[in-house]
Amino acid sequence: MIVTALVVAKAPVPGLAKTRLAATLGDAAAAELAAASLLDTLDAVRAAEVDHRVVALTGNLADAARADELTRALASFTVIAQRGDGLGERLANAHADAATTGAVLQIGMDTPQVTAQLLTDAAAQLDSTDVLGSAEDGGWWALGLRDPALARALIDVPMSAPSTGTATLDALSTAGASITMLCELRDVDFEADLDAVSQLCTPTSRFRVAVGELHTP
Repeated sequence: MIVTALVVAKAPVPGLAKTRLAATLGDAAAAELAAASLLDTLDAVRAAEVDHRVVALTGNLADAARADELTRALASFTVIAQRGDGLGERLANAHADAATTGAVLQIGMDTPQVTAQLLTDAAAQLDSTDVLGSAEDGGWWALGLRDPALARALIDVPMSAPSTGTATLDALSTAGASITMLCELRDVDFEADLDAVSQLCTPTSRFRVAVGELHTP
């Protein structure tokens, strides 16, 4: 099975990125953490054993934190624009736009602890099953579909809700997907998530370093 890894991302522009983090940390710090998380995610995807690598991006990268570093990191990816109104529609369209052939394994930018091996293992499972990785908050962090057209089932799923993971599983199963669950991960939405997630990252990860700098006087 040919597998395309798809990262769905938002340019980490101060004032627009990670607003729940920004509510307690400020716009600049939240954008810096978002940029670090995205860079770590791109590293993992780049090292994973997949056939194609695509980033579906929204927002103005030129205004983002770490814009130059992100531009260099994205040079080895095919970058496409997100399109659609709600998140579900944008996700469905991203699957369709990313898939030249074969399966799509999609992740976001809120799990910087993700590893290349974890993504490689998930991609390998797509030979025989679709996959879904749940998040601790009730959402999900990864979705792999052997038929990317099944992502149209996401359009009517309420996003960013405690029931999102369950509703996604139900919608995809109804549409004909055969889902195997991946491991559960904690994503970064609030300040309370920072230390727990950063400790799961490698000591040199940009996200872990950025979290450590928050605690440095």
